Amino acid sequence: MADEEKNEKTEEQTPEETPEETPAEEPKAEETPAEETPAEEETPAEEETPAEEEAPAEEEAPAEDAPAEDAPSDAGPSDDEGVDWKTRRRLERSRRPAEARPQQSDEERAAARAEGRKQAGKKRSSYRTKRRTKKTAGTGTPPAEPESAGRKTRQGRVMSSKPDKTITVAIEVARRHPQYEKIVRRSRTLHAHDAQNEAGEGDLVRVIETRPMSRTKRWRLVEILEKAK
Repeated sequence: MADEEKNEKTEEQTPEETPEETPAEEPKAEETPAEETPAEEETPAEEETPAEEEAPAEEEAPAEDAPAEDAPSDAGPSDDEGVDWKTRRRLERSRRPAEARPQQSDEERAAARAEGRKQAGKKRSSYRTKRRTKKTAGTGTPPAEPESAGRKTRQGRVMSSKPDKTITVAIEVARRHPQYEKIVRRSRTLHAHDAQNEAGEGDLVRVIETRPMSRTKRWRLVEILEKAK
């Protein structure tokens, strides 16, 4: 029990000592402001120089703000940039103040509209007549002379003359082969128109190109070069 009472006494003594120390520290806190007072007096002297230096900057600020005030005036015309002439004219008309006009009846308004249309029609007609008179009549392209490209003619043997007014002619073509340098003979048959049925089988005839006379006839008999023996 004695030990516990000693411990309680020591604990009671320790909080009592702390309040005694705090008053001892208070004068030190009072001394520090006294020592710092000269430093506070020096700070205004140092702050005076930036105030003088900042004064021109404050005077220049309105000069920089001046272009900002003019900016809206420049921004106005820029709205019309990149706009076609018709839209620009409509915007200009919409910005004009409205003119006070006397009130009209329906008949007067219709008559004024008709008169305006008539005047516009006259302007258009006069403009068009002026445009026509300015133009000079050109000579144009001269007419092309009809020139035939030349009809093809072929020579061959009559293979058949049984159909009426039609002969079958075999045409032989002999050409040199482009790669092998050999004479290659080819034959083809065509139908020609024989109006008089003159040609017979085995005759050597000449035919010429003509208009389509049937589904297969595109040639016509010109002459018989050699009769068959």
